[in-house]
Amino acid sequence: MGATASEIAAATPAARDRYVDLLRVASLGTVIAGHWLMAAVSGDGIGNLLAIVQPLQVLTWGLQVMPVFFFVGGFSHALSYRSLARRTEGPVYAAFLRARLRRLLRPTLVFVAVWTAFALTVQLLGGGGGRLSGAALRLVTQPLWFIGIYLAMVAFTPPLLRLHQRWGWGAFAALAGAAALVDLLRFAGGVPYVEFLNFAFVWLAVHQLGFLRADGRIRRPGALALAAAGLAGAVALVAYGPYPLSMVGMPGEKVSNMAPPTLALLAHGIWLVGAVELLKAPATAWLARPRVWRRVVAANGVAMTAFLWHLTAMLAVYAAQLGLGLQLPEPAGALWWAQVPVRFAAAAALTGVLVALFRRFEAPAASSGPAAVTSSGPGRAATGSGPRAALGTALCLLGILGLSTTGLGGLLHGHSATLIAVPVTAPAAIAMALGGWLLVERSGTSRKVSLGS
Repeated sequence: MGATASEIAAATPAARDRYVDLLRVASLGTVIAGHWLMAAVSGDGIGNLLAIVQPLQVLTWGLQVMPVFFFVGGFSHALSYRSLARRTEGPVYAAFLRARLRRLLRPTLVFVAVWTAFALTVQLLGGGGGRLSGAALRLVTQPLWFIGIYLAMVAFTPPLLRLHQRWGWGAFAALAGAAALVDLLRFAGGVPYVEFLNFAFVWLAVHQLGFLRADGRIRRPGALALAAAGLAGAVALVAYGPYPLSMVGMPGEKVSNMAPPTLALLAHGIWLVGAVELLKAPATAWLARPRVWRRVVAANGVAMTAFLWHLTAMLAVYAAQLGLGLQLPEPAGALWWAQVPVRFAAAAALTGVLVALFRRFEAPAASSGPAAVTSSGPGRAATGSGPRAALGTALCLLGILGLSTTGLGGLLHGHSATLIAVPVTAPAAIAMALGGWLLVERSGTSRKVSLGS
């Protein structure tokens, strides 16, 4: 049996950066709350509150905190890769990918399996074609996009870390400059499909800031500069450029700041990074309290599971209302707003139940046998296949991104959606994700070696 949150908290090394753990939990928690707020369900289907009440789109400047999660990811990946490289002889790429992806892919693929089985059952029984059920089957996989992007960040960590070690801030500036050039070619040059490159440049630039933090190169003056420059840039780009106010995608928009990401979203991410770094000192003092730290540790242990299942919980709340014969209030009306606290409490309770059921899949898998890579220490040499791991990761990220685009509503009808200019179906996306996971699982191995004296 694994250690409890209290035991882990008590054993926390003094040198651990606890603020990073808080940022990870807080960013995912904010996204969950934002999704619950934006889900506007009525008898006509599932809409977006921010599309109905457009002035509320300014809230996305606080609710769109995925840049913080990716920033924290860059910090963690840098430390993890360097630690593995110190403890392991030979190439460590395959071992790094497998170790980082394992805890992410297991709960994700379980989520996909459960929902695929449910979607197939519904469609075989003749359901899934209604406005609400069809919208639910499309909506539930949409948040998986972030997991696909995160997989890409893991895959690119070793080469981008080498660029960071050589160029420092210059590597970040190059990625940010590439993102700006992409938008220039897109909006001023009308170059087709070039915008998809910013799925890499924008998010990897934010991830690169995490490398800089890992090296202690974002101190308070630098954080203040990032916050000021990022916020000023985001405001100017939205006010005078072709960018919408919302930092999340809105139905029917000609331009979205999210899909593909834009320079405005990068500026938004930069100011968020600066802002959270300015809060580091008081937050660190707060986290020194044992009770607070225990709660953060406990939340970190289930954060990914909660993220995966939070929309399921919210949809179940609305389904229960319909099942009890209660009329759904008009979204954004007085009664709808009055029910928000009740819906949030019910969704949080159901999310807790789902976390209790599925949290075991987020727990780190026990390492044993020749494939054990997370336990590599002094005297072990990596012998895994880097190309196989890279191919597996690529298939996983394409499959998960594809599934976030297609949804699960057309499993039996060949429904397809466009993924980076290529049509993909949900069954094909699921097959890619599963095949990639198997490749990653079989790629990382290690063997004992004699280091001599």
